[in-house]
Amino acid sequence: MNAAKKLERLIVQMENYLECWKQFNRFINIARGKKFNGQDESQFLEVKCVLTQELELILSSVQVASPSKEDIHAVIAGAPSLRFLSELNEGALLGVESQWHRIYIGWHSILGQLKVRQIEESSKGFLSGVFGQKSR
Repeated sequence: MNAAKKLERLIVQMENYLECWKQFNRFINIARGKKFNGQDESQFLEVKCVLTQELELILSSVQVASPSKEDIHAVIAGAPSLRFLSELNEGALLGVESQWHRIYIGWHSILGQLKVRQIEESSKGFLSGVFGQKSR
């Protein structure tokens, strides 16, 4: 697989990963409302599993300084269940949301950097084609 395809695949993977982070935040809000059931708990656990596993796949493809793996694991491990989150006081819940938000924005920054790289790579290929040179 060429570099452009790998980059495209990584961007799609990152976009899907960010959707899981959005779901994580949705579950924080469900816990805040204290209206959830066993199925919600199961889905929350599934989202956390996907976040943890996909993190490893992403980190094997791209070097990331921030958010750190430790910060991500801390947020995920710090929210063991919806029931646990629902029993937190509002200040503690706001702390979880703040941590989530820093990570979420960090991932969007990385996604933006990948998209810049994709644009640069595609313009190199375009210019090489226009001027009759092979793309690197």
